[in-house]
Amino acid sequence: MNKNKIIRIGTRDSELALWQTRWVAQRLRNAFPDHEFSEHSLKTLGDRILNQPLNKIGDKGLFTKELDNGLLRGEIDLAVHSLKDIPTELPPGLTIGAISERWDPRDVLMSKSGAGLKDLPQRAVIATGSLRRTAQLRHFRPDFQIVDLRGNLNTRFRKYEEADWDGMVLAAAGVERLGWGNRIAERIDSEIMLPAVGQGSFGIMCREDDRHILEKIARINHRPSQLATIAERALLRTLEGGCHVPIGALGIAGNEELTLSACICSLDGRRYFRDRIEVKLSEGREADVSERAGVRLAHRLLALGGREVLDEMHLTTKG
Repeated sequence: MNKNKIIRIGTRDSELALWQTRWVAQRLRNAFPDHEFSEHSLKTLGDRILNQPLNKIGDKGLFTKELDNGLLRGEIDLAVHSLKDIPTELPPGLTIGAISERWDPRDVLMSKSGAGLKDLPQRAVIATGSLRRTAQLRHFRPDFQIVDLRGNLNTRFRKYEEADWDGMVLAAAGVERLGWGNRIAERIDSEIMLPAVGQGSFGIMCREDDRHILEKIARINHRPSQLATIAERALLRTLEGGCHVPIGALGIAGNEELTLSACICSLDGRRYFRDRIEVKLSEGREADVSERAGVRLAHRLLALGGREVLDEMHLTTKG
């Protein structure tokens, strides 16, 4: 292998996706100064269709499929995604080779008055494109009026500023990466709103047989974030959830223990099932322990009443 080989990194072409890709590329350049890294951006299906809710325009891979195909065709060597956008079932031949260190995984409220969720007026209008956020907002305050909001962060901010909405909910990590942290009215406590699976981390995908790339990206893998999100993704996979289903989860991995909290919530917020699990990472291979924790918690949520909610949601989306 030519040590000066150019490694091609695929990315969506939004400002946030490019920021994430450049963050990864810089760390790889620091670790491997004898390699060149080039960026290759494109629009995905989820970027092109902005006039419909995510759960209406397709199934899985809305923000990843085009880059997956580029990897499989050998047009790029790795792809950087927000981990929450990567389906739990990967295309044959591809793998998540590394997970970045996680930023703040919480959601945040932007409000024009500066008020937090508790202090917004009755029937306040909140914008979000997420069923998960919608369900948990309605559980917290049933009076909230929710409007659908799609697009990259720049587009969402523009729409928000032009509208008469009271507030907008976004992921903390994305807001901070683009330098807009000073506009946050409230960092929403995870007791009120659990984040999306993988929120706050990047997933770095590559071909599973590309040992050269796997060895390179392993240098920027962050063990605690990896173990936490393995558990979250195992939970989501077991529940067969995606953008169609209001599921929140948050894993936290330390040196010895992993805790995982998760919820299933009906879209109207009235039925809310939440549970938590703690495991010792020394009980086996760490990744396997994390995986089993996610599966166990998923089954507990189903037994609490989540199965009925998920069955209804699947019937609604299929109908």
